Amino acid sequence: MLRTLTLKRPLQSLLQHHHHHHHLHSHPLKTLTSTTTIPQNPNPNPTRPLSSLASSSSSSSASEAEIRKYLGYFALLLGCGVATYYSFPFPENAKHKKAQLFRYAPLPDDLHTVSNWSGTHEVQTRVFQQPETLQELETIVKDAHEKKAKIRPVGSGLSPNGIGLARAGMVNLALMDRVLEVDKEKKTVRVQAGIRVQQLVDGIKDYGITLQNFASIREQQFGGIIQVGAHGTGARLPPIDEQVISMKVVTPARGTIEISKEKDPELFYLARCGLGGLGVVAEVTIQCVERQELVEHTFVSNMKEIKKNHKKFLSENKHVKYLYIPYTDTVVVVRCNPVSKWKGPPKFQPKYSKDEAIQHVRDLYRESLNKYRAGEIAAKSAENDEPDINELSFTELRDKLLALDPLNKDHVIKVNQAEAEFWRKSEGYRVGWSDEILGFDCGGQQWVSETCFPAGTVANPSMKDLEFMEELKQLIEKQAIPAPAPIEQRWTTRSKSLMSPASSKAEDDIFSWVGIIMYLPTMDARQRKDITEEFFHYRRLTQLQLWDKYSAYEHWAKIEVPKDKEELAALQARLRKRFPVDAYNKARSELDPNRILSNNMLEKLFPLSNTF
Repeated sequence: MLRTLTLKRPLQSLLQHHHHHHHLHSHPLKTLTSTTTIPQNPNPNPTRPLSSLASSSSSSSASEAEIRKYLGYFALLLGCGVATYYSFPFPENAKHKKAQLFRYAPLPDDLHTVSNWSGTHEVQTRVFQQPETLQELETIVKDAHEKKAKIRPVGSGLSPNGIGLARAGMVNLALMDRVLEVDKEKKTVRVQAGIRVQQLVDGIKDYGITLQNFASIREQQFGGIIQVGAHGTGARLPPIDEQVISMKVVTPARGTIEISKEKDPELFYLARCGLGGLGVVAEVTIQCVERQELVEHTFVSNMKEIKKNHKKFLSENKHVKYLYIPYTDTVVVVRCNPVSKWKGPPKFQPKYSKDEAIQHVRDLYRESLNKYRAGEIAAKSAENDEPDINELSFTELRDKLLALDPLNKDHVIKVNQAEAEFWRKSEGYRVGWSDEILGFDCGGQQWVSETCFPAGTVANPSMKDLEFMEELKQLIEKQAIPAPAPIEQRWTTRSKSLMSPASSKAEDDIFSWVGIIMYLPTMDARQRKDITEEFFHYRRLTQLQLWDKYSAYEHWAKIEVPKDKEELAALQARLRKRFPVDAYNKARSELDPNRILSNNMLEKLFPLSNTF
């Protein structure tokens, strides 16, 4: 059955990480309408007999004078009000601006708020459609095209910039999540695009195959993860869109089309990372690899040692990433390789248990909590029932620590130092299947800016990636930015998808991806606003100093549209230098002439000219 949602059921059952904002409905109306009436006392001066009021004519004259005086004040006040109103009249179309009593209006039953996972972007919509079959999806797209009604494709809502959100309407393929066909011999799998990454991996593991690479988390819909150019890490491994060998796309103007590198290759390479603007990706055929166990080795290094070993780390490890801790010299190296068939997994006894590795972080939290409770700054996160901190993971503890004073540089430095110590005590090995090992706990809600830039080749790395990081760390310290950890640096080889930030014609090119963050560890609106402003200042500084110098471009799921017109024009011009914007817009005009798949972000980044 076609589910054209009026969203009367919880969106959390529709989007894995959707957050409701209907708590406003529970506000008691009586707090808005109830008033306290002060009773009028008929005898304002009980110590004076009422008969005395009539016994004195002088008192009567005085009373009349008082009455005339107050009547005069009232007339003056009324006259001033009338004069002000007619001196500054509202136009007829601005009647809603006139002052009126506060009124509380709950959201209509069919209007719900949809937000991304981090709660940084949200829209209210009445149209959120979830087809269960290809035929239902085709009907939705066809009807919307004829009515010129928006149905922006949206996935799991994990993009930090909310690239899939549209107030006018959305279509989500969470109910189209089946594995359709597996070719064990060719190691290919055909799936519906709404399938989540973890669901896909679980569905094909019995065939002995898996995905070539993974991003940090597993809850993305596969159609969404390729449309924004998501990636894992490994200097010999491409972004995830490069694993796709064919697609079935439902377009408004041409209906359902099948494209691949053999069938309409020009459109295939354009649409594979198409930002949801060329059609709704309905089915995807993926080139998989043999399922294998990996050994993850985590150890702490520093920039001097990294420089000496960087080329070896990139060339000798299937997967490798660096985690930089601002205001320290700590660089955490995480490398993953297949378990040796001859040697087996390494034999290693860690120096510290998991409990010992995190204990100093718990101690810092208790110490900081007592400090802020005793000082003028009250720790809002501690006002409610406090959970047992012994049950919290490191990332949960870090969130609670940062929440105490997230923009205090000295406090953030202490938290970063505790994180560096945590990683030092967590050095060691871990063995597991690739989908288990390659994940990463990114922490709680956060602002993110991730850029991608060329870094030479595996055989001849340019070392620009390390220069970028040195400059970034110097910038943080010089500007006293309260930058939390980690700053994550990863690598991929090139993608042939034309709109990928790692797009290149040279097969050997590698690209570095660097992500800066600021966590949103509190639900306090004022605090979140302050963190947001500080993050965009941080991001702006990196943009001015680093992006052009290193030819760095933001990840499509993390790019933010500037509000300033001049900044927006500069961004549009910059995107044109890197991507085939004219070809992309031409395809948009041909496949979606009524722009039903677009949203405000796409329109701002890629304005359509009249030439198409």
